[in-house]
This record gives sequence, structure tokens and C-alpha cells, in this order.
Amino acid sequence: MDYKVVFAALDTVCEDIASALCGPPDLPYGDVAERLVTSMRQIQEHGRALEPVVGSFTAVYHHYDFDAQTPGNGYRTLVKVLLSCLLHIIHKGRYIASNCHGAFFRADHNAAEMEAYCSALCQLRALLYLAQRLINDNDYGQLYSLQDGDLSRSFVQEYSSMHKACFYGRCLGFQFLPTLRPFLQTVVISMVSYGESYGKQQSGMGKAALSLLTSGKYVIDPELRGDEFERITQNLDLQFWKSFWNLTESGLITGLNRIASNPVQVNLTLTVPPVPLRLPLASDPNLSASVSPPLAHWGPGPVHMRLISHRLREGQDSEELQSFSRTDPPPISLSIAPWAQRGPLSPWLLIHFHGGGFVAQTSKSHENYLRSWSKVLSVPILSVDYSLSPEAPFPRALEECFYAYCWALKNCHLLGSTAERVCLAGDSAGGNLCITVSMKAIASGIRVPDGIMAAYPATLLTTDASPSRLLTLIDPLLPLGVLAKCLNAYAGAESQTVQPEMGPTNLSALGRDTALLLSDLTQGAANWIQSFLGPTRNSIGGRSQRSSSGGETRRTFSCTSATSCRDPMDYPEGFEPLRSECLAFVHPTSCPIIKNPFVSPLLAPNNLLRGLPPVHIVASALDALLDDSVMFAKKLRDMGQPVSLTVVEDLPHGFLSLSQLAKETEVASNICVEQIREIFQQQGPPPGPHKRPKLDRTNHKTGPSG
Repeated sequence: MDYKVVFAALDTVCEDIASALCGPPDLPYGDVAERLVTSMRQIQEHGRALEPVVGSFTAVYHHYDFDAQTPGNGYRTLVKVLLSCLLHIIHKGRYIASNCHGAFFRADHNAAEMEAYCSALCQLRALLYLAQRLINDNDYGQLYSLQDGDLSRSFVQEYSSMHKACFYGRCLGFQFLPTLRPFLQTVVISMVSYGESYGKQQSGMGKAALSLLTSGKYVIDPELRGDEFERITQNLDLQFWKSFWNLTESGLITGLNRIASNPVQVNLTLTVPPVPLRLPLASDPNLSASVSPPLAHWGPGPVHMRLISHRLREGQDSEELQSFSRTDPPPISLSIAPWAQRGPLSPWLLIHFHGGGFVAQTSKSHENYLRSWSKVLSVPILSVDYSLSPEAPFPRALEECFYAYCWALKNCHLLGSTAERVCLAGDSAGGNLCITVSMKAIASGIRVPDGIMAAYPATLLTTDASPSRLLTLIDPLLPLGVLAKCLNAYAGAESQTVQPEMGPTNLSALGRDTALLLSDLTQGAANWIQSFLGPTRNSIGGRSQRSSSGGETRRTFSCTSATSCRDPMDYPEGFEPLRSECLAFVHPTSCPIIKNPFVSPLLAPNNLLRGLPPVHIVASALDALLDDSVMFAKKLRDMGQPVSLTVVEDLPHGFLSLSQLAKETEVASNICVEQIREIFQQQGPPPGPHKRPKLDRTNHKTGPSG
């Protein structure tokens, strides 16, 4: 996309609208026409100021790519997002210029649309200026300001004060695929509706009912939706996010997912007791190393896992494996008769660590794509349900995942595999755990997995500034305030360490009695009706106000905490981004544990990373964690470690969980599958304790049918 063509088209459409609305004196729109013209003039000014800035980035951003064949880094992404915003404005502007004289032209609606995109463009302009400071202050080719604490603190302060609601209202998800925008709108509406009932003494079903009934006002009022979402993402506590994300674990949602996903013959939940293990040393199989069970914070405890296999294999219905089952009888498909044929042991084994920011979800939330992978790859999958933060901060999750890996190697015959080749796979936080588990295997001297497939992994668990991290200002799925809460929880800065229950988590509150549920429904209906009877008040006491220019409606919220001083950024004279009425309180990650190499592998010394197996990273160009992937891949490459990086376009963080929503998300999931297949099909004999296969990028045979 030639950015000069885009800016020229933007300038033209701004002039066309101004001419159309300033020309005939008999237009019936009055103040609305003035609002539209004002917005277009402001958009035109932003565009003219941004064109040379974009030009300066396009001249140098290729120096920050992983290689010439893999264009992708935060600077490219910021330019891409800006141009996407401009294209939306151009498309809408052409419609306005052509139809403003029509009888059915909705002048107020179109004015509100342009005001919203004008606000978004103003904030994107601020992000580009921040990125300019990053590119000037960082070393050549570096995407992170690891040594510049002042720059990172300034970034956090700017994020805390900048207006963000415009990105969650009318402009929601403009940077993503059109097919994903309805889903993102549903997530945001669900979140603000859930946030309205959060903290009330209601059952899970009662909250869901209330959220459903109060969601109508957020559908018809995008500005209210944006303001509420900004409030929620900035200042609600971590328990809200855990509660909301864990809604994906509810029986209704998982039941629907299972109906839509591939059927499997084995879906077994396991609880492995904390028994010390002995595994042969990689350097000398005649010697062994002892592996302790997880001990951190509350002493030895069991590890929960889920075994998924498209086909029943030898060992998977054994009494020994059934003894580890969490339920009685074990939940193996009833369609398997005693005389059903058991498949042979697979030479492959896939061990999976789920995402969720270290604080939420289990293997159940990721079961949909794991079922598909098990079928396509014809491989048993063991997914680990590690303990979550802040109740179980680092290193508990890492200890449990490492123990599960060792247990799987020792008991692979029970899982339907000979484990001739073992691959670790994970997304986001799970990608981090894939890398750090492999580092622990190296440090312990035991067998290292044959490869890692990490999807959009978190490799630097800090709030340090990078160009892709600037996307947290506009990302509905990964705002900086939420990201910082997750990182601090994993580091123990928000620790609430308690010994977990032995059984799996569930939504026990769903069994609430009918009378109380009817009360919840009545309360929800009353709130919804009240929102229409009294539109000048919102649900949290904010009062609707019209801006001084007669433009976009803004709602202000009262802050109970004192406003902290903010260091001024070096913006050009005459420019200042829009500021939020209520500041976010983002606590930068300052805990020393964050710099532990087993927390942030990007900071690990070379001797801890040397010996890693081939690492295949699949990242998204629109992900705030993109630079984590690019910098970690560069670090491994510069060390001579086998590594590959694939960057997919137009998808958000967490795209694996969206694989059924769009063709593009399915393609991205298939890329992950092919990377896993490549690990399993590496040329040469199966690796013994002494051997490590070489990375081969040309071998794409089909997997074994047995």
C-alpha cells in the first residue's frame, strides 16, 4: 500500500466534504453540517502532519524485521493501523460527499462517525510521535527500551492519561478483519454489561441474565460503550478479569464448542499425585536425575492434566491411567465398546500449555482447537491445567508444567505414545511456559523436547516500552492496564497465595434457586428500562456532556484517587492528544522476579538458551506482543539456535481460540499445525538421549495414520 496515495485521497475527500457542506446555503443540517466540516478540517490537519512521519518510518522499519522474508515489527504495525484508520475515513468520507444532499442522509449519525474517527486519528498520531521517540532513543535494530527506565515510565504515564474510549465505540476493531469485528463488539458489550453487575451478590446465571438485559443500551449507544469499557479496562481489579475470562469455562459455552468441534474418542481429565520421578540423563542414560514434584508456596501438590486423542490408542483405557482420572467413571466416550479396536502407540506426543495471562482459563477453554489438532496430526495431546496467579504466582505454574512434562516422558505408554518425538506447544502465557520448561530440562540435564511451537508468546514480562506495546492503547483484548495486572500477578506483586482445591474449578453458583433468578431478571429489566427513561445518567454516576464544539458526546467519571503528575512528552507545538477524564492506575512491573530468565526468557543469558530445540514462533502483526516474538527470534538466531518466525496479518492476540470464526483464523491455526508437523517429521532417526535433530524447513510429508 503506497502511503502517499492514501494521504492524497484523504486530503481530497476532506476538501470534497467541506465543499459540499459549505456550498449550498439551503442545506437543512445546521449545526450538524458545521460539526462535519470541523471534523474533516481536523482530520485533514492530522493527515498533513502525519504524512512525513509515516514516510520516515517506511524508510527504516525494515531494519527491525526478523529477516527480509518476514516483514513484521511494531513500527510496521503502527503504520499499518494508521493507514487502516485513514482508509475507513476515506471510505466513509466518499459516502458523505456523494450522499449528503440525499433525502435519506443521516447527518447526525455520519457526523458522530467522523468525530469518533477524528478522535481515533488524533490518538494514533500521538502513538506515532511516541514511536518516533522510541526509534530515536533505542539502539539500532532494537525494539525494546530495556535499559531506559525513564522512557518506559513515560510510556506508562502517557497510557494512563490518554483517552481510549474512542477505540471501543464506533471505531471498535477497525484494524482487524471485517469478519472479526462483530465478535469483538460482542466481547466488548458483554464485558461492559458484565462489569455493571460485577461485585453484586448474584449467581453466575443471575449475572449473565442481568448482563443480557443491560446490554441493549451499549448496542445503541457506542459512546457509552466506549466510556464504560475504558473505565473497566483501566481500573477494575484482577478478579474481575479472572471472572470474565473464566466464563468460557461454563458448561453452556464449552458444550456449544464441543458440538461445533471435532469429536474425539478420548477426553480424559487426570490428576497426577506429587511423587518424585527419576529420568535418565541426556548425556548418559545409565545415570538418572531426580525430579521433585511442585513445591513452591504450599508444598507438594497434584498436577491436573487433560488427555485428548481423536483415536483410542493402546494404554489410554488401561486401569493404570484410569486411576488418575478426576471423575468416576472416567469420561471416555460411551461410543467406545469393549471390543472396539485400539490403535497402536503413536510415535509422537504433543504436550500443550494453555494461554490466559497466567491468571485464567484451563485446557477446557482451548479444547476446541486441540481436538482439531489431534485429528489432523493423528497424535495424542496432553494439556496441562497448571495453577493460576495471583493465588499461585511464579514459580508454581512452571514447576507444575515441568513436572507434567517429565511425568509424560516417563508414562508415555499410558498416553498412547512411544514419545519418539515430543513437541511442546502453547499460546501466549503457554508459549512462555514451553520455552521455560525446555530451559529447565536443559538445566536439569534430562531429555529436551524435539521442538517448540509457540503462538504469540510472552517472552518479556515487563511493561517496558516497544512499538507494538503501544497497541495496548487501542487493543480491546489486551489493554496495558490488564496486561500489567497479569504480569504483576504472575510475579507475585499481587499475590494471594492459598492452597487450591483438589478438584477442578466449576461454576457452582449456576444452581441458584428460581426465585432469586427471577429477582435478578427483574432487576436487570428495571435497569435497562431506566437507561432509556433517564439517558442523561449512566450506570456509574457519570453525566453525559456535549463537547464545546458541539461534537462527540463525552461522559466524565469521577476519580477517587489523586491524579499523579505526568511528565510532558515532546509533542510538536500545537498538538496534544485527548486526555481521559479518569486516569488509569497502571503499576509498572518493578518486581525483581520479572527479570528472572525463567520468567522473561528474552532476558536469559545465552548459556541458558543454548541447547534449546528448534523453536517455531507464530505471531500476529496486530498483536501488542509482536515485538516479544521478533526480538526473541532474533536472539536465538544470533546465537545460532534453530528458530523460525511466521507473522500472520489482521488477527488479534489469541487467534487460536477464534479459529472457527473466520477463514483467516483457521489458516493461522493451520500454520501452527504445520509447524508442529515439521517438528515431528524432522529428517534423520528419532532422537535418542544424545542426539538433537537439525531443523529442516522443506520436509512436509503427511503424518502417520497409525
